[in-house]
Amino acid sequence: MALWNQPTPVENNDKPNGAAAVTLPVAASAAAPQPAPMPPPKEAAPVQRLESVFGPNVSIEGKIEGDTAVRIAGKFKGDIQIKGDLTIEKGAHIAAKVHAANVTIGGELDGNVVASGQVKLLESGQMIGDLKATSFTVASGSRMRGHVEFGFGGAEVVKFVNGGVHEKENSKSSV
Repeated sequence: MALWNQPTPVENNDKPNGAAAVTLPVAASAAAPQPAPMPPPKEAAPVQRLESVFGPNVSIEGKIEGDTAVRIAGKFKGDIQIKGDLTIEKGAHIAAKVHAANVTIGGELDGNVVASGQVKLLESGQMIGDLKATSFTVASGSRMRGHVEFGFGGAEVVKFVNGGVHEKENSKSSV
């Protein structure tokens, strides 16, 4: 009978010239368990990035609402109220009131922006209107005309009404 760390003696019936089979003891280090082979790397599940894209030759008038990101490269006139990010591509022309998480302006925007996060005005960007955001980044070469508020946190939300006149409301809810 063999113990768990000793090999079982093997009898060899194919003995040449009648020689006896010899069982050699195995060193303790050789009996140590071998590391399990590494499983093949798992493929990372693709991250679903939901984004609606309006191409450069698209012209839309109306209202955009939703929970995902929106990228506009064409023309849009109306209201944009999304919980995701808004990207205005270079060459786009937007005339809208914008409420979004983060806004990146590379084209032309004529309207007011309220962002719960960051607004980036890129080098090719132009904005005419009022802006309220948690943070605001302006690239050299960009242009803007309007009232700007940033860095004050989320204690109050500004609602823009009637072409720039704004009312402040407290966003804290009572439970």
